[in-house]
Amino acid sequence: MRKRSFTFSKSTVDYYFNADFSYLEKIVSKENAVVITDDHLFDKHKKKFKGWNTIVLKPGEAYKVQQTVDVIIDQLIAFGADRKTTLIGVGGGVVTDMTGYVAGIYMRGIKCGFVPTSILAMVDASIGGKNGIDVGVYKNMVGLIRQPQFLLYDLSFLKSLPKEEWQNGFAEIIKHACIKDAAMFELLQKNSLASFKKNPTLLADLIQRNALIKTKVVVNDEFEQGERKLLNYGHTLGHAIENMYELSHGQAISIGMTYAALMSTQIKGFKDAEKVIALLAKYGLPTFADFDKKKAFKTLQMDKKKDAQSIHYILLQKIGKAVIQSLTFTELEAILKQY
Repeated sequence: MRKRSFTFSKSTVDYYFNADFSYLEKIVSKENAVVITDDHLFDKHKKKFKGWNTIVLKPGEAYKVQQTVDVIIDQLIAFGADRKTTLIGVGGGVVTDMTGYVAGIYMRGIKCGFVPTSILAMVDASIGGKNGIDVGVYKNMVGLIRQPQFLLYDLSFLKSLPKEEWQNGFAEIIKHACIKDAAMFELLQKNSLASFKKNPTLLADLIQRNALIKTKVVVNDEFEQGERKLLNYGHTLGHAIENMYELSHGQAISIGMTYAALMSTQIKGFKDAEKVIALLAKYGLPTFADFDKKKAFKTLQMDKKKDAQSIHYILLQKIGKAVIQSLTFTELEAILKQY
């Protein structure tokens, strides 16, 4: 196990890399904790949850809504949870997003920590303190930025992960490579999903590398005033179509990255759009898609990154270097119509 600590504006977060779930008892006592997880994980890992106060949710993005939050709060009250209680989200991004959100609002704020169990949660969703829920087709429309106390990485959870969830997580890894790490882009080109699954050391190093990329960006810009916006590469269009078509997060942002790479060629003279698209396809992710552009644009206009007339779009200057481009909605609509 390797412990790293990072200081944000109001708190320090401890990262426990290559840890075992059993170490959780050394971080927080069972008496003062409530674990939040979902059906799939609970059924597959019942032994791990033995002795913990546990709230088990239905899995999936469809349940990342206020109604589920109300159910969690009712159960916390039934458990007698108070201000000394720590909530522990054990699961993918849906579970960690909701756990962090509930921890931020229950009794005006209690402690929380996360045990991310998917690639996506390990490298992205559980990091940076963004917590929240969806409202209709609008992703993460309600929420807050509040850091967890800790993140515990137990890679044994990945053994039960279906192939599509590996692909889902690698979309965010490819995103990090595109915006921040050209050397990692080459590493991904040389390897494959199968080679990372077969080599635990290679996988552990990749997950830690990505967790640190995101963490360092967030430490520098916790409340998304500048550099953190780069993490939205592929997400603007991706979020617009994700709930429209019930796509997985990775599928949606992969499509978003494809079109953002083409836009980067058009607006920034980016020369490697084909390499980005080929890498996404290599890891089993969708690239070009037939979607309702009018409807997607309408959803886009409600994006959290917009102001009255324009939106910040993340484009690539070169592999490993992204930039924030302000586009008016008129410009963006005209560009989208071309593809």
